[in-house]
Amino acid sequence: MIQIYKARRDKLRALMDEKGIEALFISHEANRFYLSGFELHDGQKNEYAGYLFITKDGKDWLFTDPRYQDAAKRLWDDSHIYIYKGSASASINEHIKQLGYSTIGFEANTIPYAFLKVLAGGLQCVEGDGLVEKLRIIKDEHEIACLKEACALNHKLMQWVPSVCRPGRTEKAVAWDIEKFFREHGASELAFASIVAVGPNAALPHAIPDDTVITDECPILIDVGCRLNDYCSDQTRTFWVGSHPSDEFQRTMELVRTAQDTAIASMEPGMPVKEAHAIASKVFADAGVEEAFTHSLGHGIGLETHEAPSVNMRSDAILQPGMVVTAEPGLYYPEWGGVRWEHMVLVTENGVIRM
Repeated sequence: MIQIYKARRDKLRALMDEKGIEALFISHEANRFYLSGFELHDGQKNEYAGYLFITKDGKDWLFTDPRYQDAAKRLWDDSHIYIYKGSASASINEHIKQLGYSTIGFEANTIPYAFLKVLAGGLQCVEGDGLVEKLRIIKDEHEIACLKEACALNHKLMQWVPSVCRPGRTEKAVAWDIEKFFREHGASELAFASIVAVGPNAALPHAIPDDTVITDECPILIDVGCRLNDYCSDQTRTFWVGSHPSDEFQRTMELVRTAQDTAIASMEPGMPVKEAHAIASKVFADAGVEEAFTHSLGHGIGLETHEAPSVNMRSDAILQPGMVVTAEPGLYYPEWGGVRWEHMVLVTENGVIRM
Protein backbone atom coordinates (compact mmCIF):
# COMPACT_ATOMS: atom_id res chain seq x y z
CA MET A 1 0.00 0.00 0.00
CA ILE A 2 2.88 2.41 0.68
CA GLN A 3 3.68 2.40 -3.05
CA ILE A 4 0.03 3.16 -3.85
CA TYR A 5 0.17 6.25 -1.64
CA LYS A 6 3.43 7.37 -3.26
CA ALA A 7 1.91 6.95 -6.73
CA ARG A 8 -1.06 9.07 -5.68
CA ARG A 9 1.26 11.81 -4.43
CA ASP A 10 3.14 11.73 -7.74
CA LYS A 11 -0.16 12.20 -9.60
CA LEU A 12 -0.95 15.10 -7.30
CA ARG A 13 2.39 16.69 -8.11
CA ALA A 14 1.46 16.73 -11.79
CA LEU A 15 -1.77 18.57 -10.95
CA MET A 16 0.14 20.99 -8.72
CA ASP A 17 2.53 21.71 -11.57
CA GLU A 18 -0.41 22.56 -13.85
CA LYS A 19 -1.59 25.09 -11.25
CA GLY A 20 1.89 26.46 -10.57
CA ILE A 21 1.82 25.30 -6.93
CA GLU A 22 5.25 24.30 -5.58
CA ALA A 23 4.01 22.96 -2.23
CA LEU A 24 0.55 22.03 -0.96
CA PHE A 25 -0.52 21.93 2.70
CA ILE A 26 -3.06 19.12 3.19
CA SER A 27 -5.48 19.66 6.08
CA HIS A 28 -8.50 17.57 5.06
CA GLU A 29 -8.40 14.27 6.95
CA ALA A 30 -9.67 12.05 4.10
CA ASN A 31 -7.14 13.64 1.71
CA ARG A 32 -4.38 13.08 4.26
CA PHE A 33 -5.28 9.39 4.47
CA TYR A 34 -5.69 9.00 0.69
CA LEU A 35 -2.15 10.29 0.12
CA SER A 36 -0.39 8.60 3.04
CA GLY A 37 -2.50 5.98 4.81
CA PHE A 38 -2.08 8.06 7.97
CA GLU A 39 -5.11 8.56 10.25
CA LEU A 40 -8.41 8.62 8.40
CA HIS A 41 -10.09 10.42 11.30
CA ASP A 42 -9.25 13.41 13.47
CA GLY A 43 -10.15 12.93 17.11
CA GLN A 44 -12.38 16.00 17.33
CA LYS A 45 -13.23 18.94 15.09
CA ASN A 46 -10.78 21.03 17.12
CA GLU A 47 -8.18 18.27 17.52
CA TYR A 48 -6.14 17.19 14.51
CA ALA A 49 -4.05 14.09 13.95
CA GLY A 50 -1.72 15.90 11.59
CA TYR A 51 -1.09 17.38 8.16
CA LEU A 52 0.80 16.61 4.97
CA PHE A 53 3.10 18.93 3.07
CA ILE A 54 3.39 17.79 -0.54
CA THR A 55 6.25 19.37 -2.45
CA LYS A 56 7.12 19.75 -6.11
CA ASP A 57 10.49 18.03 -5.63
CA GLY A 58 9.00 14.97 -3.92
CA LYS A 59 10.47 15.70 -0.49
CA ASP A 60 7.11 15.43 1.24
CA TRP A 61 6.55 15.92 4.97
CA LEU A 62 4.15 14.56 7.54
CA PHE A 63 3.43 16.98 10.40
CA THR A 64 1.96 15.54 13.61
CA ASP A 65 2.24 15.67 17.40
CA PRO A 66 3.94 13.28 19.86
CA ARG A 67 0.82 11.12 20.33
CA TYR A 68 1.06 9.91 16.72
CA GLN A 69 4.84 9.66 16.36
CA ASP A 70 5.04 5.85 16.45
CA ALA A 71 2.05 5.48 14.12
CA ALA A 72 3.64 7.91 11.67
CA LYS A 73 6.94 6.01 11.63
CA ARG A 74 5.14 2.88 10.45
CA LEU A 75 4.05 4.67 7.28
CA TRP A 76 6.47 7.49 6.61
CA ASP A 77 10.19 8.19 6.31
CA ASP A 78 11.22 9.18 9.84
CA SER A 79 13.55 11.86 8.49
CA HIS A 80 10.54 13.67 7.02
CA ILE A 81 8.25 13.53 10.03
CA TYR A 82 8.01 16.83 11.86
CA ILE A 83 6.68 16.62 15.43
CA TYR A 84 5.17 19.90 16.55
CA LYS A 85 4.55 20.98 20.11
CA GLY A 86 2.67 23.93 21.51
CA SER A 87 1.04 25.92 18.72
CA ALA A 88 0.83 23.60 15.72
CA SER A 89 0.22 26.42 13.25
CA ALA A 90 3.13 28.55 14.51
CA SER A 91 5.49 25.60 14.69
CA ILE A 92 4.62 24.38 11.19
CA ASN A 93 4.95 27.93 9.84
CA GLU A 94 8.52 28.13 11.09
CA HIS A 95 9.40 24.71 9.70
CA ILE A 96 8.03 25.56 6.25
CA LYS A 97 10.10 28.73 6.21
CA GLN A 98 13.20 26.77 7.21
CA LEU A 99 12.56 24.44 4.28
CA GLY A 100 12.81 27.50 2.04
CA TYR A 101 9.21 27.84 0.87
CA SER A 102 7.56 31.24 0.64
CA THR A 103 4.45 30.34 -1.38
CA ILE A 104 2.22 27.40 -0.48
CA GLY A 105 -1.18 26.09 -1.50
CA PHE A 106 -3.78 25.26 1.13
CA GLU A 107 -7.23 23.67 1.31
CA ALA A 108 -9.52 26.61 1.99
CA ASN A 109 -12.60 24.45 2.41
CA THR A 110 -11.24 22.57 5.41
CA ILE A 111 -8.64 24.67 7.23
CA PRO A 112 -9.90 26.75 10.18
CA TYR A 113 -9.47 30.49 9.70
CA ALA A 114 -7.73 30.93 13.06
CA PHE A 115 -5.19 28.22 12.15
CA LEU A 116 -4.60 29.70 8.69
CA LYS A 117 -3.95 33.19 10.06
CA VAL A 118 -0.97 31.90 12.02
CA LEU A 119 0.19 29.38 9.42
CA ALA A 120 0.23 32.10 6.75
CA GLY A 121 2.44 34.51 8.67
CA GLY A 122 5.25 35.62 6.37
CA LEU A 123 4.09 33.21 3.64
CA GLN A 124 2.10 33.74 0.50
CA CYS A 125 -0.82 31.33 0.57
CA VAL A 126 -2.92 30.41 -2.47
CA GLU A 127 -6.04 28.25 -2.59
CA GLY A 128 -5.39 24.72 -3.75
CA ASP A 129 -8.78 23.12 -3.21
CA GLY A 130 -10.00 20.29 -5.39
CA LEU A 131 -6.64 18.88 -6.50
CA VAL A 132 -6.72 15.78 -4.29
CA GLU A 133 -10.46 15.43 -4.84
CA LYS A 134 -9.81 15.33 -8.59
CA LEU A 135 -7.82 12.16 -7.98
CA ARG A 136 -10.20 10.69 -5.40
CA ILE A 137 -13.24 11.05 -7.65
CA ILE A 138 -11.93 8.18 -9.85
CA LYS A 139 -11.58 4.98 -7.83
CA ASP A 140 -8.78 2.53 -8.56
CA GLU A 141 -9.16 -1.26 -8.52
CA HIS A 142 -8.35 -1.52 -4.81
CA GLU A 143 -10.89 1.12 -3.90
CA ILE A 144 -13.60 -0.44 -6.06
CA ALA A 145 -12.97 -3.83 -4.43
CA CYS A 146 -13.29 -2.27 -0.97
CA LEU A 147 -16.48 -0.45 -1.93
CA LYS A 148 -17.99 -3.64 -3.35
CA GLU A 149 -17.25 -5.49 -0.12
CA ALA A 150 -18.78 -2.75 2.03
CA CYS A 151 -21.80 -2.65 -0.25
CA ALA A 152 -22.21 -6.43 -0.03
CA LEU A 153 -22.34 -6.22 3.76
CA ASN A 154 -24.99 -3.50 3.47
CA HIS A 155 -27.07 -5.76 1.22
CA LYS A 156 -26.75 -8.53 3.80
CA LEU A 157 -28.01 -6.18 6.49
CA MET A 158 -30.96 -5.04 4.40
CA GLN A 159 -32.05 -8.65 3.93
CA TRP A 160 -31.90 -9.14 7.71
CA VAL A 161 -33.22 -5.85 9.06
CA PRO A 162 -36.97 -6.42 8.47
CA SER A 163 -36.76 -9.18 11.07
CA VAL A 164 -36.04 -6.63 13.82
CA CYS A 165 -38.57 -4.04 12.58
CA ARG A 166 -41.44 -5.41 14.64
CA PRO A 167 -44.41 -3.60 16.19
CA GLY A 168 -43.62 -2.37 19.69
CA ARG A 169 -39.90 -1.74 19.02
CA THR A 170 -38.49 1.78 18.86
CA GLU A 171 -36.45 3.49 16.17
CA LYS A 172 -33.51 3.70 18.60
CA ALA A 173 -33.66 -0.02 19.32
CA VAL A 174 -33.53 -0.88 15.60
CA ALA A 175 -30.67 1.59 15.06
CA TRP A 176 -28.68 -0.15 17.82
CA ASP A 177 -29.39 -3.56 16.26
CA ILE A 178 -28.07 -2.22 12.94
CA GLU A 179 -24.84 -0.94 14.46
CA LYS A 180 -24.25 -4.26 16.24
CA PHE A 181 -24.91 -6.21 13.02
CA PHE A 182 -22.34 -4.20 11.09
CA ARG A 183 -19.68 -4.52 13.78
CA GLU A 184 -20.30 -8.23 14.31
CA HIS A 185 -19.88 -8.82 10.58
CA GLY A 186 -16.53 -7.07 10.19
CA ALA A 187 -17.23 -3.35 9.80
CA SER A 188 -14.96 -1.01 11.76
CA GLU A 189 -17.74 1.52 12.34
CA LEU A 190 -20.84 3.09 10.87
CA ALA A 191 -20.27 5.19 7.76
CA PHE A 192 -22.72 7.72 9.25
CA ALA A 193 -25.35 7.85 11.97
CA SER A 194 -28.11 5.39 11.05
CA ILE A 195 -31.47 6.76 9.94
CA VAL A 196 -34.44 4.73 11.15
CA ALA A 197 -37.69 6.61 10.61
CA VAL A 198 -41.18 5.30 11.36
CA GLY A 199 -44.44 6.71 9.95
CA PRO A 200 -44.44 10.52 9.58
CA ASN A 201 -40.77 10.60 10.65
CA ALA A 202 -39.94 9.04 7.27
CA ALA A 203 -40.84 12.42 5.73
CA LEU A 204 -37.60 13.76 7.26
CA PRO A 205 -34.77 12.81 4.87
CA HIS A 206 -32.22 12.94 7.71
CA ALA A 207 -34.43 11.77 10.57
CA ILE A 208 -32.76 11.02 13.91
CA PRO A 209 -33.92 7.77 15.58
CA ASP A 210 -35.90 8.41 18.75
CA ASP A 211 -38.42 6.59 20.94
CA THR A 212 -41.08 6.47 18.23
CA VAL A 213 -42.60 3.00 18.31
CA ILE A 214 -43.14 0.81 15.25
CA THR A 215 -46.83 0.02 14.86
CA ASP A 216 -48.65 -2.59 12.85
CA GLU A 217 -49.29 -1.38 9.29
CA CYS A 218 -46.83 1.53 9.01
CA PRO A 219 -43.90 2.56 6.78
CA ILE A 220 -40.32 2.52 8.02
CA LEU A 221 -37.40 4.12 6.17
CA ILE A 222 -33.89 2.84 6.88
CA ASP A 223 -30.81 4.62 5.52
CA VAL A 224 -27.58 3.08 6.77
CA GLY A 225 -23.98 2.42 5.84
CA CYS A 226 -20.84 0.83 7.22
CA ARG A 227 -17.10 1.39 6.92
CA LEU A 228 -15.23 -1.73 5.85
CA ASN A 229 -11.54 -1.69 4.92
CA ASP A 230 -11.71 2.12 5.25
CA TYR A 231 -14.40 2.55 2.56
CA CYS A 232 -18.08 3.40 3.01
CA SER A 233 -21.39 1.93 1.94
CA ASP A 234 -24.69 3.82 1.79
CA GLN A 235 -28.09 2.29 1.09
CA THR A 236 -31.70 3.25 1.79
CA ARG A 237 -34.69 0.95 1.76
CA THR A 238 -38.28 1.67 2.78
CA PHE A 239 -40.47 -1.13 4.11
CA TRP A 240 -44.08 -1.55 5.11
CA VAL A 241 -44.54 -3.23 8.48
CA GLY A 242 -47.64 -5.37 8.10
CA SER A 243 -49.52 -7.02 5.25
CA HIS A 244 -51.77 -4.20 4.02
CA PRO A 245 -49.65 -1.32 2.63
CA SER A 246 -51.67 1.80 1.97
CA ASP A 247 -52.48 2.93 -1.54
CA GLU A 248 -50.38 6.08 -0.98
CA PHE A 249 -47.37 3.99 0.04
CA GLN A 250 -47.66 1.63 -2.91
CA ARG A 251 -48.11 4.46 -5.42
CA THR A 252 -45.16 6.37 -3.94
CA MET A 253 -42.94 3.29 -3.92
CA GLU A 254 -43.72 2.61 -7.58
CA LEU A 255 -42.84 6.19 -8.57
CA VAL A 256 -39.59 6.19 -6.57
CA ARG A 257 -38.42 2.86 -7.96
CA THR A 258 -39.33 3.97 -11.50
CA ALA A 259 -37.41 7.23 -11.07
CA GLN A 260 -34.36 5.34 -9.84
CA ASP A 261 -34.50 2.69 -12.56
CA THR A 262 -34.94 5.31 -15.28
CA ALA A 263 -32.07 7.46 -14.00
CA ILE A 264 -29.65 4.54 -13.61
CA ALA A 265 -30.55 3.15 -17.04
CA SER A 266 -29.63 6.52 -18.56
CA MET A 267 -26.21 6.79 -16.92
CA GLU A 268 -23.09 6.39 -19.05
CA PRO A 269 -19.58 7.84 -19.29
CA GLY A 270 -19.60 11.39 -20.61
CA MET A 271 -23.06 12.19 -19.28
CA PRO A 272 -23.42 15.35 -17.16
CA VAL A 273 -24.60 14.31 -13.69
CA LYS A 274 -27.24 17.04 -13.77
CA GLU A 275 -28.93 15.14 -16.60
CA ALA A 276 -29.30 12.04 -14.42
CA HIS A 277 -30.92 14.17 -11.72
CA ALA A 278 -33.20 15.78 -14.28
CA ILE A 279 -34.34 12.40 -15.60
CA ALA A 280 -35.39 11.27 -12.11
CA SER A 281 -37.11 14.60 -11.49
CA LYS A 282 -39.05 14.29 -14.75
CA VAL A 283 -40.61 11.03 -13.62
CA PHE A 284 -41.93 12.85 -10.56
CA ALA A 285 -42.93 15.95 -12.55
CA ASP A 286 -44.92 13.85 -15.02
CA ALA A 287 -46.80 12.36 -12.06
CA GLY A 288 -47.39 15.81 -10.53
CA VAL A 289 -45.34 15.11 -7.37
CA GLU A 290 -42.01 16.81 -8.13
CA GLU A 291 -42.37 19.18 -5.16
CA ALA A 292 -42.11 16.16 -2.81
CA PHE A 293 -38.59 15.35 -4.15
CA THR A 294 -36.57 17.63 -1.90
CA HIS A 295 -32.94 16.60 -2.36
CA SER A 296 -30.33 15.61 -4.91
CA LEU A 297 -30.45 12.33 -6.81
CA GLY A 298 -27.19 11.29 -5.20
CA HIS A 299 -23.53 11.85 -4.39
CA GLY A 300 -20.11 10.32 -4.72
CA ILE A 301 -18.96 7.85 -2.07
CA GLY A 302 -15.59 6.43 -1.03
CA LEU A 303 -13.45 7.27 2.00
CA GLU A 304 -16.27 9.66 2.91
CA THR A 305 -19.97 8.93 2.70
CA HIS A 306 -20.56 12.18 0.82
CA GLU A 307 -17.82 13.21 -1.58
CA ALA A 308 -17.51 14.43 -5.14
CA PRO A 309 -19.34 14.39 -7.41
CA SER A 310 -22.66 15.74 -6.19
CA VAL A 311 -25.41 14.43 -8.45
CA ASN A 312 -27.72 17.43 -8.67
CA MET A 313 -28.80 20.26 -10.96
CA ARG A 314 -26.03 22.56 -9.68
CA SER A 315 -23.13 20.23 -10.48
CA ASP A 316 -20.98 20.58 -13.58
CA ALA A 317 -19.45 17.11 -13.10
CA ILE A 318 -19.38 14.56 -15.92
CA LEU A 319 -19.73 10.83 -15.28
CA GLN A 320 -16.40 9.05 -15.84
CA PRO A 321 -15.31 5.41 -15.58
CA GLY A 322 -14.24 4.66 -12.01
CA MET A 323 -16.72 7.00 -10.35
CA VAL A 324 -18.98 5.53 -7.69
CA VAL A 325 -22.17 7.48 -6.99
CA THR A 326 -25.49 6.87 -5.30
CA ALA A 327 -28.92 7.05 -6.89
CA GLU A 328 -31.46 7.72 -4.15
CA PRO A 329 -34.67 9.45 -5.27
CA GLY A 330 -37.31 9.98 -2.61
CA LEU A 331 -40.76 11.44 -2.06
CA TYR A 332 -41.81 12.86 1.31
CA TYR A 333 -45.23 13.60 2.81
CA PRO A 334 -45.44 14.97 6.38
CA GLU A 335 -48.95 13.54 6.80
CA TRP A 336 -47.86 9.88 6.64
CA GLY A 337 -44.14 9.56 5.85
CA GLY A 338 -42.18 8.95 2.69
CA VAL A 339 -40.21 6.55 0.51
CA ARG A 340 -36.54 6.58 -0.51
CA TRP A 341 -34.69 3.82 -2.35
CA GLU A 342 -30.93 3.89 -2.86
CA HIS A 343 -28.27 1.95 -4.73
CA MET A 344 -24.56 2.61 -5.16
CA VAL A 345 -23.60 2.72 -8.84
CA LEU A 346 -20.19 2.11 -10.45
CA VAL A 347 -19.52 3.91 -13.73
CA THR A 348 -17.66 1.68 -16.22
CA GLU A 349 -16.30 2.10 -19.74
CA ASN A 350 -19.58 0.79 -21.15
CA GLY A 351 -22.22 2.12 -18.76
CA VAL A 352 -22.93 1.56 -15.08
CA ILE A 353 -23.27 -1.36 -12.65
CA ARG A 354 -25.46 -1.42 -9.55
CA MET A 355 -23.20 -2.43 -6.71
